[in-house]
This record gives sequence, structure tokens and C-alpha cells, in this order.
Amino acid sequence: MSAIHCVDIGANLGHASFAADLGEVVARARAAGVESIVVTGASVDDSRHAAEIAERFGLSCTAGVHPHHAKDFDSHTIASLREIAKHPRVVAIGECGLDFNRNYSPHPAQEECFAAQLELGVELRKPLFLHSRDAHPRFAAIVKEMNIERAVAHCFTGAREELRAYLDLGLYIGITGWICDERRGAHLVELVREIPRERLLLETDAPYLTPRDLRPQPKARRNEPAFLPHIARAVARALGRPAEEVAAETTRNAQRLFGLHESRSSAPAQRPLAA
Repeated sequence: MSAIHCVDIGANLGHASFAADLGEVVARARAAGVESIVVTGASVDDSRHAAEIAERFGLSCTAGVHPHHAKDFDSHTIASLREIAKHPRVVAIGECGLDFNRNYSPHPAQEECFAAQLELGVELRKPLFLHSRDAHPRFAAIVKEMNIERAVAHCFTGAREELRAYLDLGLYIGITGWICDERRGAHLVELVREIPRERLLLETDAPYLTPRDLRPQPKARRNEPAFLPHIARAVARALGRPAEEVAAETTRNAQRLFGLHESRSSAPAQRPLAA
């Protein structure tokens, strides 16, 4: 099997499951052909940690507040994210959006937190890393109201109507190992063919969403960026195209959306990251 090279646009490397072997995880990813990883920030503290990881390993990251944590949003949150976003490795604002499935935060709090982060992305001229779960069409309505031009619908698992709405908004679409799950992700095998080549992105969402058809399954089913080529090949099979071609196109898309070449600056991090 020939090697392919790709970019993981979403990995939660600050998760506790990576604390003991993060260096090995990053090394395995690079050995597998994962050229770059965007480390996801999901809260203010998590975003600071993501920036530290990105600096340590020469990666990129996002800075944002996941809708699960929207209940903690206050008058200081956006100022903190704005300061974190000065870090040269921060390439996007997010993970932000709406999650009406788990409802860990009330809907009004989620919408307020989401809109504020969209405004921050526009202010800083950074792309948005977006989360939507069981929140269509409200999610699409807010994105449209804010006139967002550069964003990715991270970890897309929705139906055709939702996909068409996101494409009409100009969003990039992130596909994970969900497409490898014959129980829940079979519809994605068809839908992925409707995503324009220039809008398709790949991600693991590690340590979550381990590809169900991966053999052998990793210990404790922990997903990691090294498995991204497996996802790329699954997407390529669905498209009926060479995996190398799909990997190259999605890499270019990630570089274009996030400006990854620019983010690889060797400039020292701005310390300390303000509270």
C-alpha cells in the first residue's frame, strides 16, 4: 500500500488520554504521512493548552469555546480568546457552534457564545472551526446572519439537506472516521460525492471517532492522527478516486483555509498567554 500525505484538521491532543505519550502520538502521525495537525481548542484553558502543544511540536491549533462549555461564557471569555489568538500557531477560532444533542449548556447560552466567537473570527480575519450537532437549521441561520466567509463544518455527519445548506453558505466540510462506520456512517459514502473537491477536508477528531473498520482496533479504542490515512482511503473509495489524489487535494484545501504555511513560523510564542 503506497504512502499518502495528508493534514488532520481536527485532533483533540490536549485530551487526558494523550498526556502520557503525546510525543509518540505525534511521531506516529508523521511516520504515517500526516504532514500537519490542527490541535482543537474547546475552552479557554484548553485553547491555551492547544497553543502550548502546537508550539512544542510545530503544529497548528484553534482557540475557542465548544458549545458544551457555553454556560461558562462570560464578559472575559472573548478577551481571553483574543489574547490566545495572538499566538503564531493559532490558525482559527473555534471549536464553536451549537450542540442540541447533549445540551450541556442552555440553548440561549450556546447561541450567545457562538455568535460572539463568529464576531471574533471576523474581527481577527481568521477562519472558523464550527460544530453543529442536531442543531440544523438554527446553526445555518446564525452563520448566514453573521455573513461568515471562511469556515469549516467540522466532523460533518448530517443528512443531505444539512450538507446542501452548509455548501450554500460556502463552508468547507470536514469528514472523519464516521464514514468508516457501516451502521451510522453509510449515508456519508454517498453524500461525500456531493462535496466539491475544493471544499473537502479530512480529520480524525482524535481521541474520538476511531474508524470502526480499523484493524487491529487500538487499545481502549483511542483514535489518533496516525489513523488519518485510513480515513483518507475510505473517502477515496467512496469517491472512486485514487487515495493519493484525494489526500493531496484535501491537503491543499487545509493549507488554503488555515494558511498553514504561514502558521509554521518559527517565531517564539508570545508568553504568557493571558488569563
